[in-house]
Amino acid sequence: MATLPPRERILDAAEELFSREGIKGVGVQAIADRAETTKMALYRHFATKDALVEEWLRIVAADYTAMFDRLEAAHPDDPRAQILGVARFIADGLPDISYRGCPFVNSIAELPDPTHPARLLIKAHKVGQAHRMTDLCARAGLSDPDDAAAEITFALEGAQVTAQNGSIEQVGERLVRIVEAVLDRRTALGGTGAADHPG
Repeated sequence: MATLPPRERILDAAEELFSREGIKGVGVQAIADRAETTKMALYRHFATKDALVEEWLRIVAADYTAMFDRLEAAHPDDPRAQILGVARFIADGLPDISYRGCPFVNSIAELPDPTHPARLLIKAHKVGQAHRMTDLCARAGLSDPDDAAAEITFALEGAQVTAQNGSIEQVGERLVRIVEAVLDRRTALGGTGAADHPG
């Protein structure tokens, strides 16, 4: 970590500590110590702890957006494959979720003020993700794309919470099967959608 620039060291330390111990359980001094820097240096990069939390969550959100972008590039004419790719990405990440929890869910639980900048960032990210899923559902020819996207989103979000609480086994495999079933059922209702996802 010491070879990274100070700002990156601080963000890496914050990610590690916030994920492991929670936002409220981690003080600025602990982050500075883990980043091998000082509180004064930390505050030069982030005016407040809240600003650091917001930037950490911005990076997490950007990783999810990049995942959608990668799937779009890999399957430009196959929205069904993109939707299944999202499900598999979430499924593959569930072991980490089961240990550390979803950073968005955990942060919302610790930040009850709905006007907190980090809460607003999470909401904007999730709304954007839902709109993108609705567009994929429409292009895949699914019946009622809004409802289809909501159904898939409930499955994706629910799988992450379920993996975290440990109540059901084989969550990832079951998640992918559920999303496949939604796609098959709503494709049958909405038409073949062959023009949107050939083969």
